[in-house]
This record gives sequence, structure tokens and C-alpha cells, in this order.
Amino acid sequence: MKYIISWVLRFIPRKFIQLFAHRLIKIYSIFLTGNKVYCPVCDHSFRHFLPYGRLTPRENALCPSCLSLERHRLMYLYLKNETSFFTEKPKLLHIAPEYCFIERFEKHLGDQYITADIESPLAKVKMDLHDIPFEDNTFDAVFCNHVLEHVKDDVRCMQEIRRVLKPTGFALCQSPQRYDLATTYEDASITDPREREIHFLQDDHLRIYGRDYGTQLEKSGFTVEPVNLIEKLGLKESQRMALPLEEIIYVCRK
Repeated sequence: MKYIISWVLRFIPRKFIQLFAHRLIKIYSIFLTGNKVYCPVCDHSFRHFLPYGRLTPRENALCPSCLSLERHRLMYLYLKNETSFFTEKPKLLHIAPEYCFIERFEKHLGDQYITADIESPLAKVKMDLHDIPFEDNTFDAVFCNHVLEHVKDDVRCMQEIRRVLKPTGFALCQSPQRYDLATTYEDASITDPREREIHFLQDDHLRIYGRDYGTQLEKSGFTVEPVNLIEKLGLKESQRMALPLEEIIYVCRK
């Protein structure tokens, strides 16, 4: 299964994966009945999660019911446990919306929920993150996960997110990180797709952030609060939900 998923992620256009993959995977989920792992997003348990990844698929990563990954489950728990997101109805801009969240957020927020992306068929608004087509101080929350590593000018995009965020709001802008790197790594001279996969994890990534990612966000004007949710949840519970054990949540405010 992991080799099939790896091949699909590398060679099938992302927009087709977003439209059709969930139907096939949900059918396969009937073979994974069990209770060793738990997904807090869809409230389902399984024998194990599916592998996921392009070059070297991560074991026990993808929920076969809602298609949440490790980072999605971590973010969902942060919203549920640490914020008033699910008890209030904030106006939310969700950039590059993830399948596992769309239906749940729409049901909770209704018209307060805006999805946007430059090409995703799941988004309602076609938008270039370098030039967000909304007025200053529009949104109570902005979610922009695993996008900033793709864009040409990440600082400009961070500044745009900050611009449309209300002074009382918050943004979650998670990105892939290499914790063995002290500083963010970019090299525009690496253009070969296979080399880019090796250096930046995917051939469409323009950088890989290091341990300085929080500082990078601060350079755009954000006040950044790093949250280690794994410490709060405990190792055993985090492993049961297959959370990313090293990942820090960077809560960005004006």
C-alpha cells in the first residue's frame, strides 16, 4: 500500500487526488477495523493508519476515514483544547483547505468560513497568497498549512496573512521543518525535480524551514507563541493518535 500511495502522490496531479482519493480510501478503511489508533478529527478508531509520503512514506500517518494526517490531528486538538474555535463562530480564511476539515468547518461556521487557493478544486475562492483579495482586519482566524514552502516570496505572503487578520485574531501557518537545521535552507540554483525532492522534500518546494521558522514568521511582523501540545497531551496519548512528536504549533498574532 505504501508504494501505491507514494506513486500516486508523485505522479498524479494533486487536483485529481483531492477530488477522488477519499472515495477509494474510505472503501479500504473497512479492512482496518480495530482500536489501536484513534483519529480525533473524525472520532474513529482503527487497527492502524495508512502510510503516507512521496519519497519514503511514513507509516501510520493517514486516517482512512477523514484523510487527516499527523499535522491535521495536532491542529484539530489545538483548536479544540486550547481555543474557543468550536464554541464561537470566528470568521475564518482557510488557505489551501484540507479535505478532512472542510465539511466540519462549513457545518460549524457556515458563511463565516472562506476557503481559498490558487488552484485547488476544493477552494471556493481562487487566490494568489501574495495578493489576498480581502480588506485589512477581515478575519478572526487564518489557517495556512504547508503552503509557505511553495511560494516565491514567503515573507510577502506572511505579511498578507497578517494584514487581513483582525487585531484580536490568530493565524496558524504550519510548514514542514527539519529540526536538524538551525536556519531555513533555500537554493534557487537547484532546479532538477529529483534534486529538489532530496533537498526540500518535494519537487514543488522552494525551501525547507529549520528551527528558525518561528523567527521567520516574526520577521513579517507577527507576534509568535510556540505551543508544544505534545508535552500537554503526553507521549502515550500522542502516539495513540499518531501525532507529529517534534512539531511545534506557531500561533501568530498581530
